[in-house]
This record gives sequence, structure tokens and C-alpha cells, in this order.
Amino acid sequence: MTVNNPLLSAKKSLLGLSIGDAFGETFFGKEDIIADRIRYKELQAGDWLFTDDTVMGIGVYNILAEYGEIKQDQLAKAFAANYLLDDYRGYGGTAHAILRDIGTGKHWQEVSSNVFDGMGSMGNGGAMRSGPIGAYFQGNVEKVMEQASLAAAVTHFHPEAIAGAVAVALAASICAECGPLPAEQFFKFIVQHTPESDVKYKIKKAATLPLSYDIRTIVSILGNGMQLTAQDTVPFALWCAAHHTGDVEAALWKAVSGLGDRDTIAAIVGSIVVLSAGEHTIPTQWIRQTEQFDRSPFFKG
Repeated sequence: MTVNNPLLSAKKSLLGLSIGDAFGETFFGKEDIIADRIRYKELQAGDWLFTDDTVMGIGVYNILAEYGEIKQDQLAKAFAANYLLDDYRGYGGTAHAILRDIGTGKHWQEVSSNVFDGMGSMGNGGAMRSGPIGAYFQGNVEKVMEQASLAAAVTHFHPEAIAGAVAVALAASICAECGPLPAEQFFKFIVQHTPESDVKYKIKKAATLPLSYDIRTIVSILGNGMQLTAQDTVPFALWCAAHHTGDVEAALWKAVSGLGDRDTIAAIVGSIVVLSAGEHTIPTQWIRQTEQFDRSPFFKG
């Protein structure tokens, strides 16, 4: 399949990512208050600012716009440059260290592979920015897998983090290609192509869990990103997306209902579901309240 405008598709995914990210970020606070807000669907007033999830997604988009594929050295420099523009976007401790080191001239491969005693990070940061890659390379499974792996490795060298990034990119690609689809078809495609890993095992488990289950049961089985790892984040995000491929708003409410790392999970869900559901399923108010990524200093156009 040839996409007429792959960059437009990637930008659409980035929009969903930014909305989900900023929306999810508004649901941190005292748990009882947040639970009530989610139950009654009460939105936070004022501007919704996106986090490092969107900033790094923008970095991926910028590289795709300039080169038409992931160039790891250039992507590393883009991440570091955007980090230096504003390092108060919610970066985790490991991300701070990696991006500072890259910014001082150290090669990304040395930095990324040396963290956690040489194992590399298995955090969810590679997955949170993979949606635009799947959108850009939709219809070419091998390219989706290759490019998502390359992009993740720049900061997340661990096989589990790379598997999570590949799974998210695959989800985005099938949603972009097929539109709203049954959860069974969604999961079958992702499981078929995701590398062998704990992430893949938990995605297979997610495929067996119906939407009717209490969200607390789902979280107890799949996790909710509290451990900040790919295997604790991606399966739940994909479960939320799988059951709402026709409605961004519903998908994002489900994403935050699991609590946990709600901005990252909602970012992943938004980057996927917008491709099948369309931008019209994002409430106008949400778009109006969310910081516009394409008017930010991070975005190169």
C-alpha cells in the first residue's frame, strides 16, 4: 500500500499523541478527587500543556519530515536539542541523564546502552513516540518494525522497550490502514509481528480480556504504567485502544481510568486511535485547551 501523504498521517498521529498527553497530565493529584473527576468526566479548566511525551514525538516527526526515515544520529541530536529548549517537561531521571550526555557530544549508542548497568532502559519512552512512525509507514510491516526499533534504541536500548515501541507502531499502522476495526483483528496483527518478549506475552493476555471487565481487574493483570516500563504500560494502552478504535474521546477516558502513568498511556492511545477514528471524534474543547504542538519551538514543520 502506498500512502499519498505519509507525513500528513504522521502529523495526525502526533495530534492524537499531544491531545492524549496533555489530557492525561491533567489527571494527577489526590486519588479520590481524580477518581471522582474521571467518574463524572470533569475536565480541568485552563490550558492543557503537553509533556516530554509530545516533545519527543515531535522530534520523531521532524526527522521523518526531513529525511523520510529514522536517522538515529540526527534523531539523537533532535531529542537533545529539544530537551535543552525546555527540560521542565516531565522527563524522567534516566532521560535527563541520557539527553544531557548526548547534548555534551557523547554518542547516543554508548549512552543508551550503558544505562542500568549496561542493560539499557526498558522504560515506556520508546513506545510513547512510536505512533507517528506506524502512521508514516503504514502498509509496510517490515518498515514499521525496523523504523520503530531504530527510533526506540536511541534512548531505550533494552529489547523490551524496543518490543513496546514496535507494538505501538504496529497498532498505529493497522488503524491508519484499516480504520475502526474489531479488537480481535487489532490484537492479532500486533501479536503476529511484535518481537518475542514479555511485552508480547502481556499483549496476548490483553487480547483475552473483554471490555466488560472492571478496570481494576484489567490493571491488576496488565499494569498501568506505574513501573514506567514498556511491559507495564504498552499492553494496557493497547487494550484501551483496541476497544475504542472508532472514538478518541472514549478511548482517552478509558486510558486515564486506569490511573498509573496516565499521560503516557493516554499519549499512546491518542496516537493510535486518532488514525482510525478521525480527528472529528476529539472534542473541540479538548483541541482548544491543548497546547498546539505545531506552534511550539520544538516543531520544525
